[in-house]
Amino acid sequence: MLEKIEKLSKILNESYSEKSLINSLKTFFATSFGVEDFGINIENNSMSLAGFKYPLFKHKKVIGSLVFDKQTQELEDFLKYTAPFISLKIQNIILTDKMQKNIGFHDTMKNIAKIIETQYELNYVVPIIGEMIDKFFPDYLIYIFLKDENAGVNVLSWPSACNDNKILEIITNINTPILTDDRKTFAVPLKSEGKEVGVLVAKSTNEGITEKDIDYLSQLAVQIATTINRANVYAEILKHATLDALTGFYNRRQLEERIKQEVSNAKRQNAPLCGIMTDVDFFKNVNDTYGHAVGDLVLKTIAKIIRGQLREYDIAGRYGGEEFSILLPFTKIDEAKMVAERLRQTIENRVIDISKVNPESEVKSIGITISLGIYEMKDGDSDEDLLKKADKALYQAKNTGRNKVVVQNE
Repeated sequence: MLEKIEKLSKILNESYSEKSLINSLKTFFATSFGVEDFGINIENNSMSLAGFKYPLFKHKKVIGSLVFDKQTQELEDFLKYTAPFISLKIQNIILTDKMQKNIGFHDTMKNIAKIIETQYELNYVVPIIGEMIDKFFPDYLIYIFLKDENAGVNVLSWPSACNDNKILEIITNINTPILTDDRKTFAVPLKSEGKEVGVLVAKSTNEGITEKDIDYLSQLAVQIATTINRANVYAEILKHATLDALTGFYNRRQLEERIKQEVSNAKRQNAPLCGIMTDVDFFKNVNDTYGHAVGDLVLKTIAKIIRGQLREYDIAGRYGGEEFSILLPFTKIDEAKMVAERLRQTIENRVIDISKVNPESEVKSIGITISLGIYEMKDGDSDEDLLKKADKALYQAKNTGRNKVVVQNE
């Protein structure tokens, strides 16, 4: 008996999660008592095991049970002494998991709040939020639908696809939160200032969705709705604006207007015109590792370097997210390649101090690189062709190693 208690004590000391504890105990009871099947029932969980049940207590209240496929006197005598220690270990693991989840939840809420302060573009904001929630709920499939005001329907915005017909049916006419009968799908409308802006849906891939997670999702829905509504308001404002708020470059709408002007000028004057598309390499990793405030600092730093490298009549714009576009009037392809290569080297050599925007990070400075694609306008090209073909070269640069310049010749 003493030898078995010592083995159990070692297992309890070394187990760090509910899964590892169950696996270790299953092996222990199999070798020590010939038990072929073992499990743990915890009060309020969705698991229900059948067999010989030995109760677990917390302050004289039953919180669950150890379940065995067979019952012996030797096993009962052993549990009489050891069950309180197993119960205490389970309570500690559950408490630790809850604390970690609470910390993760508040970190997620805080990061979404940062997005509210700094980001305005829905096509940039929604994927970031989706990835944050997906990371927080690893056992759930997360979907974000946005309201299409013109069509009056909710359209999937993140991820790229939803093939669950039940979810698609739920979001067609939803005014209040819905939890399906099997408790595996929860949908909550995204409402801000009395206006519906979309729907957040979570589908469990394991057990049913818990009441605590429903509370988490409901609170996150409020924060998400605020972010989306604010982005919608800014989208309306930015329709009449010309500059990107973060970098000070032309925004995409104004950039498209300038492209039309420069293409027209180049054709009229029979002058060369080059376009450059750039993309920050592994930018998502920067956001995920150091936070979105550091991501913003990276974009501002790159914008400053680009501005310092260009001539007075060159044109730079933030195309979206971490992509920048540059127009080089009166510039042949060889000159444009020199400009792009100089930009690439300058950014590669720049060390960015992140200590002020993320003082909690052990890493105080980081380096980043960019990939670039270049195209020189040819006879017969349209306004859209200039950056479209430069973007094709950028795609090639990213897929052949990154941190390089690629020229598109056709």
